[in-house]
Amino acid sequence: MKLGILKDIKVGENRVILTPSEIHTFVNDGHEVYVQHDAGKAAGFYDDEYVHAGGKILPTAEDLYATCDMITKVKEFESSEYDLLRENQIVYTCIHPAAHPEEVQVLLDKKVTAFTAEDTHRYGSPNCEAAGKVGAFLGLYAIMSNNGGMGKFVSGLGAAPNMTVLVIGCGTVGKGAIEVLQNNGANVIVMGKTIGHLREISSKYNGAVSTMIGSRYNLEKMLPLVDLVVNCVRWDKSNKEYMITREMVRSMQRGSVIVDISNDYGVIETFHETTHEDPMYIEEGVVHYCVSNIPSVIAKTASIAYAASVEGHIRSILNQGIQTACQKDGFLRRGLVTYRGYLTHEETSQIQNRPWIQPEVILGLENERLNPAPKNTSAVSTNYYKKEEIVV
Repeated sequence: MKLGILKDIKVGENRVILTPSEIHTFVNDGHEVYVQHDAGKAAGFYDDEYVHAGGKILPTAEDLYATCDMITKVKEFESSEYDLLRENQIVYTCIHPAAHPEEVQVLLDKKVTAFTAEDTHRYGSPNCEAAGKVGAFLGLYAIMSNNGGMGKFVSGLGAAPNMTVLVIGCGTVGKGAIEVLQNNGANVIVMGKTIGHLREISSKYNGAVSTMIGSRYNLEKMLPLVDLVVNCVRWDKSNKEYMITREMVRSMQRGSVIVDISNDYGVIETFHETTHEDPMYIEEGVVHYCVSNIPSVIAKTASIAYAASVEGHIRSILNQGIQTACQKDGFLRRGLVTYRGYLTHEETSQIQNRPWIQPEVILGLENERLNPAPKNTSAVSTNYYKKEEIVV
């Protein structure tokens, strides 16, 4: 199979999805690997390294789309790429389909087989760990006086207390943020929904990290008391109520900071997405840091970790084909978004009110022994295609 590695063109994006190490593996498996010119340059991986690993350099994205059976990149497709996609092409990238109806429609119209990478990680994405750790550092930067913050230092100074930080969510992102903040001397409070997870965190830090159940009451009580809020929750997109309202933001101390790592509209009323070029704004006296691709600022480290995490998925597709790869890996199967013109992603069906079909059904695997995986969200959709609509 011919695999292509695109240069990401999202504003401020410096990562590359695969490094020369993975290319060497794929070439040894007998595949041809094509790399867009300078695809890895911003992450410290240069064309000659890819060539040395067995890859072939193509000058433009257009060349890559026209040549390759399978296309990979880090972030979602930009509108300038839509017309380059080809029928029956396989794509693997972070699509975030439920939040991008226009992109989903293009994938359906082009009849590509699309996997959304963020749903395929069995042990949590390295990008989530990176976002949590780097997001915490950026919160400490945002609170500095020259950024409009109150000017507190994380561990305090002699006769001046340390910062109090609220981390909302204790998954992979939240755990990364907690580690950085605790190790740097902050007074850390964690809110979550699962007592077991909260107990685990409290035990890890010998009780030095305070834990609370995440609720509207507790949030309203805590927000006026903290210097920095790091939001790490994955929000149910069908929820019509804000987790943090404008009034709650207004109750916070002037010059305090919100870092919204989750970057979902509908969670924090004062949120709007920002970029690395213009990352911060002040709303209701509170500094907001709301960049959607935070790990891009540690592009070398993030690319190495991310490439290692997705290598197995991509190699399985290349070596075994879509059906077998999805049968053997439930996490890859649940990441299937579209297949030959049909939607196969339940959350997207629910949020966008589109008909869908289960991946195992469209792939003819419903009677096979399947590797299991938990659902990626709580979404439920019974809006299925009619049998007469399915022609594969």
